[in-house]
Amino acid sequence: MFTCIALGRLCGQIQTSPEATAPEKLKLLDGFRAELLYSVPKETQGSWVALAVDPQGRLIVSDQNGPLYRFRVPGPGGVLRPGDVEPIALDIGHAQGLLHAFGSLYVVVNSSERTKGLYRLRDADGDDKYDSVELLREFTERAGEHGPHAVLLGPDGKSLYVVCGNQTPLPDYERTRTPPFWGEDEVVPRIYGRGFMKGVLAPRGWIAKTDPDGKKWEIVATGFRNPYDAAFDRSGELFAYDADMEWDLNTPWYRPTRVNHVVSGADFGWRNGSHKWPDSYLDSFGAVINIGPGSPTGVAFGHGAKFPAKYQDALFICDWSYGKLHAVHLKPSGSTFLAEREEFVAGQPLPLTDLVVHPQDGALYVTVGGRKVQSGLYRITYAGKESTAPVVPLSASLESPARKLRHSLEDLHGQVSASAIPTAWPYLGHKDRGIRHAARVALEHQPYEDWKGLALTERDPTTRLAALVALARVAPRESGLGDSLLQALNSMEYASLSPALRLDYLRAYELVLVRHGGGFPTQLSAPQREAAIAVLNPLYPAGTVQENLELTRILANLGAPSLPVKGVELLESAPSQEEQLGYATNLRLAREGWTPRSRKGFFEWLVRAQTFRGGANLELFVSEIKAAVVAGLSEDEKVEYAELLNRKAEGIAPQFTMTARDFVKAWVTSDFHDVINVGLEGNRDFENGRRMFGAASCYACHRFNEEGGAVGPDLTSVAGKFSPMDLLESIIEPSKEISDQYGAMVFELKDGTQVAGRIGNLNGEVYQVSTNMFDPGNFTPVPANQVKSITPSPISMMPPGLIYTLGKEDVLDLLAYLLSKGNPEDPMFH
Repeated sequence: MFTCIALGRLCGQIQTSPEATAPEKLKLLDGFRAELLYSVPKETQGSWVALAVDPQGRLIVSDQNGPLYRFRVPGPGGVLRPGDVEPIALDIGHAQGLLHAFGSLYVVVNSSERTKGLYRLRDADGDDKYDSVELLREFTERAGEHGPHAVLLGPDGKSLYVVCGNQTPLPDYERTRTPPFWGEDEVVPRIYGRGFMKGVLAPRGWIAKTDPDGKKWEIVATGFRNPYDAAFDRSGELFAYDADMEWDLNTPWYRPTRVNHVVSGADFGWRNGSHKWPDSYLDSFGAVINIGPGSPTGVAFGHGAKFPAKYQDALFICDWSYGKLHAVHLKPSGSTFLAEREEFVAGQPLPLTDLVVHPQDGALYVTVGGRKVQSGLYRITYAGKESTAPVVPLSASLESPARKLRHSLEDLHGQVSASAIPTAWPYLGHKDRGIRHAARVALEHQPYEDWKGLALTERDPTTRLAALVALARVAPRESGLGDSLLQALNSMEYASLSPALRLDYLRAYELVLVRHGGGFPTQLSAPQREAAIAVLNPLYPAGTVQENLELTRILANLGAPSLPVKGVELLESAPSQEEQLGYATNLRLAREGWTPRSRKGFFEWLVRAQTFRGGANLELFVSEIKAAVVAGLSEDEKVEYAELLNRKAEGIAPQFTMTARDFVKAWVTSDFHDVINVGLEGNRDFENGRRMFGAASCYACHRFNEEGGAVGPDLTSVAGKFSPMDLLESIIEPSKEISDQYGAMVFELKDGTQVAGRIGNLNGEVYQVSTNMFDPGNFTPVPANQVKSITPSPISMMPPGLIYTLGKEDVLDLLAYLLSKGNPEDPMFH
């Protein structure tokens, strides 16, 4: 339930003078209120992107492209004035991370104008003025928005943690918790699209620990894309809010912005182009929660806030581009966490940059700014009826046994220890992923000669696969273990494995091929290659999308002759753009086994793919796929298929099916009153429901069961929120009730024209407005100084009529598919 202070809804006139968005135009949860304390004069004080509190309770801020400032916050009802804001008179600024600790101000500088790195400011003579600047550690390579970001106080109160994006190479370190066996670990060549950061290889995107003097560095975790900030909970667990690659929207390798539980030694799997790892990879660690498209900035827990208890323990995360401050509620789950999110504050525009709970007044202070947009400072307080009594932290002795076990295994990371192998081995097969991960990482830090025999002879499948993955990663190709690793995998009974273990098995196979088989194309011996194909070919196609994507990759690496025929059949039947792109990306590399029928099917898909919409990379991805396939044609084949290769798609609407569907009926909810409950009692068709999810273009915007787009709400949990009739009504009448989270705004311009959509980006004083959910990478620029008003649109961005090409039984299958949470064993299908 949201309220808007004073006005009751997000609306009204835009200020003509340069001011941050007025607080009455913000949506807040019931009981909370916002004050705009200061609209930063851009010409003199810039645009603020980092925020900290000093021991005197003053706020310290940094202009993204200028100096540091400090000031005391005004009392209730007060405002800040330009004269209250004191510049810090030292040659330092351009900061994206600030922390006052150990009697010093730590500053992370990200600038092209001075050396990037971690700095320390001190007041040597005690006159309350900083008088020295010391560079503690330089970060190499060019500055940019993916460079060095935050600095945090460690939970031990004795250390610092530094957060850097993927444009920053690892610093020189004394110790690394992430095993230093870096690799891209993909069995097929990547496609790059527009080539952003082309050639940048792992390890990138990292969090490191250092001492107060910045002398000794320890790598904690890697594989992030661009986390701007991170925060520790009360028990010392670390969480980061990582960025997406918005150019990859609506591809199978798109990873939404997400909150990661930063466990020791993790590689979170960022790789360039199409090589980003899925969460399922055994040698990675997944997200606690996926948020969706956005631009992550500041992160803070609500510790010390005078808020209701739920929000004192919430993780607050800032989304710069969509103007949303989310409250993430973490729930312990074994050794790690599950999470739910809640929209805490929202505004258009509201380019959030950083936030901090003030230890003296318990208010949440939030800055907006960045990229030279209008900056401001807000104070958020609670004025409701719930108790704001401080939450009493749980005693460390009450920590869950699973988390204690994970921590004890993590104590073995980054060192060689005689006890590590016997201690870690029994937990490689543990049911808890965090414990399995901690055990595998501990094992990888030990000399592989000491445990390779155990790995190759282990009988428990979970333990065996974890150990084989570790051995494939750690042992060099020169060790000659490749054949033993292949035999160990080939001897396993795939059919007896659980769905999760099947993915682990395929990941193990990929790592053996990459690290011991010479990469792409495979350099296995002929007998090894034939044996691998003999094992894997009968598994393809498999029962799940993820298995099929992995098998397509592996069989492409092996040059399996059966791949084109089987792969094109999957390509033609896949209901989503993402799944189809996944198959096509790997099929482009096949050189053997093409038939006239499979060639024709693939080239017809290339025509349909011209209608696909997504991020800025999508068209180029398809072009790269086409170029690779054409490169494999003979001159005669190029002539034979010239017409298909040059054919243009008809129409501009995304077409995910082999043939266009005909209009059936303009359905209304009353058409289903008599059948909706009886019709879902059994004998529904799961696969047809999944196909209809694609035929109705649902996959273009919505994610469901780890498939689909990300610009609309994830529908996986819809069964817990909607009755069958409510769900049907939301599909047929999408404008009847519009979610605050996904609603459009109407921008009325001074010339009388209107633009309807959502702000997806900002640059200077120009709003980049996304107006078409089917084409999320296409923005309409709207100059802020030409906007007369911004009001909520009464029209949903989801168009009506998406199910008008479906028959009644198709609609019921679609509903059953959604309400089953993607479970084909649900009673509705029996």
